[in-house]
Amino acid sequence: MKINDTQPDLGRVGVWTWPLVTAPAGHVRTAARAIEEMGYGAVWFPESRGREAIALSAMLLAETSTLKVAPGIANIWARDPSAAAGAAMALGEAWPGRFVLGLGVSHAPAVAARGHLYSRPLTYMREYLDAMEQAAFVGPTPELAVPVILAALGPKMLQLAADRTDGAHPYFVPVAHTEFAREVMGPNAYLAPEQAVVLEDDPERARDLARSHMRGYLLLDNYRRNLLRLGWPESDLDDGGSDAVVDAVVAWGSVEEIGDRIVAHHEAGADHVSIQVITDSDEIPLAELEQLASHIL
Repeated sequence: MKINDTQPDLGRVGVWTWPLVTAPAGHVRTAARAIEEMGYGAVWFPESRGREAIALSAMLLAETSTLKVAPGIANIWARDPSAAAGAAMALGEAWPGRFVLGLGVSHAPAVAARGHLYSRPLTYMREYLDAMEQAAFVGPTPELAVPVILAALGPKMLQLAADRTDGAHPYFVPVAHTEFAREVMGPNAYLAPEQAVVLEDDPERARDLARSHMRGYLLLDNYRRNLLRLGWPESDLDDGGSDAVVDAVVAWGSVEEIGDRIVAHHEAGADHVSIQVITDSDEIPLAELEQLASHIL
């Protein structure tokens, strides 16, 4: 499989949502059709628990006709490089131009839960890409090359994304990171950050919801070190984050204020922004997504 061959075309704004990996299949199918009808360019989802990323990708592609599908990300410890390359080729041939393979090294606790040792992640990713490029594929070749992008936060992984793949998908980042990533990657690599949002005008309520989302991530070394790298002190990263960190990582307020944050990412160098709506429910947030679509799309 050839990597670093084409840039994704995901539109300006997409949807990133956890419940796609845990909700009943019927709800997932209904949500996929609704997100497509709202006009979002792409749908993103994780792979650390719940549905396997390639199986879910096929489900979403089969249920829609134009929506782009991108694991954000497919965990490289979950399948070998040949399997990842074969999956991308198969989905790319079946649904031309609609699948983007997002790859990432995940985090030490999630990798340990799969029975692997989280060691030298940058080297492992580099070797994984080497093996993908060398993997044999017996079957029809996709009409359009399948883009590959990496989950990347630090400068070395961002540079690897720019040099070896089609771009990067940073997660849990403020606008300052988008500016940093663009500087590291240069002008041509595709940059698609995730942006968590809370549709709530009351500051206390909005920050409570944001902290419920942020608390676990701030305990993970990758995300914590990324915010430290951007200049936040350790004291701002404890107990779910200070107000300043919460406000930087999670956009909250009216649809107009959330729209302003998306614009800020684009002005900082993003090609595409995927919004993750945070609520106090485990349901796919279709009502909130429709409300936001009326303004941001």
